[in-house]
Amino acid sequence: MHDVAREQIVPAAVERAPAPQIERASQSGRYINRELSLLDFNARVLALAEDPSRLLLERVRFLAIFSRNIDEFFQVRVGGLLTQRQAGIEAVSPDGMTASEQLAAIRERVRSLVDRESRVFVDELVPALEAARIEFVAWEDLDDVAHGHLDRVFEEQIFPVLTPLAVDPAHPFPYISNLSLNLVVVVNDPQTLERRVARLKVPPLLPRFLALPDAQRFVAIEQVIAAHLTRLFPGTDIESHHVFRVTRNADFQLEEEAEDLLEAVQGVLHRRRRSPEAVRLELDRTATPEVISVLTRELELTDDDVFIVDGPLDLGGLFGIAALDRPDLKEPAWTPVVPPRLAAPAGESSVDIFRVLRAGPVLVHHPYESFEASIEALVEQAASDPQVLAIKQSLYRTSGPVSPIVRALAHAAESGKQVVALIELTARFDEQANIAWAQMLEEAGVHVVYGIVGLKTHGKVTLIVRQEAGVIRRYCHIGTGNYNRDTARIYEDIGLLSADPQLGSDLSELFNSLTGYSRQQRYRRLLVAPEGLRKALLRMIDAESRKPRGHITIKVNSLTDPGMIDALYEASQRGAQIDLIVRGMCSLRPGVPGMSETITVRSIVGRYLEHSRIYRFGSDRVEAEYFIGSADLMHRNLDQRVEVVVPVLTEQLRLRLAEVLDVCLSDDELAWELDSEGNWHKLPAVRGIATQARLQELALHRSAAM
Repeated sequence: MHDVAREQIVPAAVERAPAPQIERASQSGRYINRELSLLDFNARVLALAEDPSRLLLERVRFLAIFSRNIDEFFQVRVGGLLTQRQAGIEAVSPDGMTASEQLAAIRERVRSLVDRESRVFVDELVPALEAARIEFVAWEDLDDVAHGHLDRVFEEQIFPVLTPLAVDPAHPFPYISNLSLNLVVVVNDPQTLERRVARLKVPPLLPRFLALPDAQRFVAIEQVIAAHLTRLFPGTDIESHHVFRVTRNADFQLEEEAEDLLEAVQGVLHRRRRSPEAVRLELDRTATPEVISVLTRELELTDDDVFIVDGPLDLGGLFGIAALDRPDLKEPAWTPVVPPRLAAPAGESSVDIFRVLRAGPVLVHHPYESFEASIEALVEQAASDPQVLAIKQSLYRTSGPVSPIVRALAHAAESGKQVVALIELTARFDEQANIAWAQMLEEAGVHVVYGIVGLKTHGKVTLIVRQEAGVIRRYCHIGTGNYNRDTARIYEDIGLLSADPQLGSDLSELFNSLTGYSRQQRYRRLLVAPEGLRKALLRMIDAESRKPRGHITIKVNSLTDPGMIDALYEASQRGAQIDLIVRGMCSLRPGVPGMSETITVRSIVGRYLEHSRIYRFGSDRVEAEYFIGSADLMHRNLDQRVEVVVPVLTEQLRLRLAEVLDVCLSDDELAWELDSEGNWHKLPAVRGIATQARLQELALHRSAAM
C-alpha cells in the first residue's frame, strides 16, 4: 500500500474535478433537518424501551436514557434555535427551514415522543415491574408501617432541606433552577381568606424514587413531600399541589475575544447556572389553567412551550431502578477481554507494551477489549518507566481525579518527567469537572494547556517520548473515544497503538501547534482538522467515485455537513456504492432517484453507544484504505475543532476494521434503515445478527486463540 499521506490525501491545494451537471432537488428534498433527525435517533432509543423482547431493566434503562437525551436536546438544540430567533437571524437551515419553523416542528415531534414515553412507562413497564416484584406505589395505597417509615425519611432527610418560597407582592417569583423538580402549592389563609401560591424545590441529591425497607416498593419523592405539606404550611388550608419542571437554555458560547480561556469558561458556567431563559415547562396532568398561567407568565413562556405529562416527570430518575441488583432482569455483565498481544506472557504479571509496539501496531476495540489493559496500562507504564522522558496527552472528557490516567500523569510529573495535558475546558456539561482536575494536575507539576478560544480540541491522542539505547523513540495512541474508563465500558470505540516514527513525528508537530505558536499545515500520515481533513476526505470521495467499482463505507455518529453530503451525492451519481452507518443525526437522504440511488444509510442502536468513526475507501476488503479518528462529518468537526484521523496501514488491522464494518452491515437485530422520504424503519430479523453480541463473540474467540 502506497504512502497515502503525501501522494494522495494532503496536497498543498486540493483540486476537485468539476462536478457533473446535476439537477438539484429543492432544499427540503435534498437534506433532512438535523434537529428532527436527532429526535429520530431518540425515537430509536425509545423504541428499545418499548421492545417487549428485551429484558425488563434494560427497557427501564433505555427509557431513562431517552428522558435525559430529551433534556439535553432542549437545553442545547432548542436553546440555540431560540437564541437565533431572538437575535433576528434570518438564515435558514440547509433543508430550508427558519428557526421558527424548526421550533414548531420540534414541538410537534416531541409531544408525540413524550406521549409514547409516558405510555410505555405507565401501561407497560409499571405492570411488568410489579409482576417482577418491583412496585411503584402511590402514597395513598401504602399501609401504616410504610407510612411510618416514610414519615421518618421525610423528617430526617427531606424536611431539613426544604425551603417553601412564597409568591406575592412582597416575595417575587423565585428563580427556578434548570431541570429541578418542583411543587407549586396553592394555599388558603383561613384568617384573611386569601389564596396564595408557593414553590417547593425537591432536594436534587435524594433518589427520584424512594425505596421502602423491603427494597421492592418505591414511592415518587414528590408524593412523600405532598403528603407532608401541612408541616410546611401550618395554619393554612392546602387547596392543591402540582409538580412541574423547567428546562433552561444551556447553549452559551465563549466570548470570541476572551484573553483568558479559563476565566471565559467559568463565565459560561455562571451564565448557565443562572440562565435567564426558560425553554420548556413540564407539568403533571393535574395542573390547573390558573397554575399554568402563573408559571408561563413568570417564566416568560408561551403555551407552545408547555408540555403536560401523564405519569411522573423526570423519568431520568429511572437510572436508580435500572441499577437494582436484579441480574435476572438485565443483560449479563460483559467483562472486556485483554487484547491478545497485550496479554502478559505465561509466568509474568505484566507485558512490556513498548516491546510489543516495536514489533508492530495494535488495534484495540472497546468495550469488547479492555481499556484498562491497553490505554491505561500504556500511560501507567510510561509514568513509572525511568526511560520515558515525556508524556503528552489531549483530554476531552475523563473520569475525573480518581482516573488512573490522571493519577499516572500526576505521578509522572512528580517524578521529573515532562508532562503536557491539553485539557478541553469547553467539553459541554463537563466544564466544571475538567477545571477541577486540570487544577489538580497543575499542582502536581503537569504543564496544563487549555486549548484555543473558538477551536475545541476534540482529537484523542497520546504521545510518549522514550530514550532507548541512545536514541529517542516515540509511542502513540490515536483513538475515536475519550480517555475515560467509565464510558469505555459502554461506548464502542477503536484505538491505534503504534511506534510508527512518522506518526510520532506527526504527533510531536501537532502538540507543538496546540501548545505553542506553530501553524502546522501538513502531516506525514495524520489528517487534522480544521487545516486538512475536509479537503482530504473530499479528495478521497472524488477519487473513489471515478473508479469502475468505487465503494465508500463510512461509520460515524453524525452526518450533517452539506458539503460532505453533496460530495457523496455526486459520487453516487457517478455509480459508486456508498454504505453509511450513522448512529445519530443524518441529513443525507438516501435512495433518491437521480441523486442518491446507490447510497444506503443504517443506524445501530443497542446496549453500547456506537461511537467509533471508521472511513473506508475501496471495494477490496484488504486493499481498501482505512482510517479511524475522532471526527464526525459535521461542520463543527471539520471546520471548528481540532480533530485527528489516522490511516490504518497494516493488513491484519485493516481486516479487523473490515470485520467490524461487515458485522454492522449484516446486522438485522439492532439495525434501522433510512428511506428516501427521511423515515427510519427497523429491519426485520432474518439471520439474527446483532452487532454487539457478535463482536463480543469475536473478541472471546480471539482471546481464547492466543
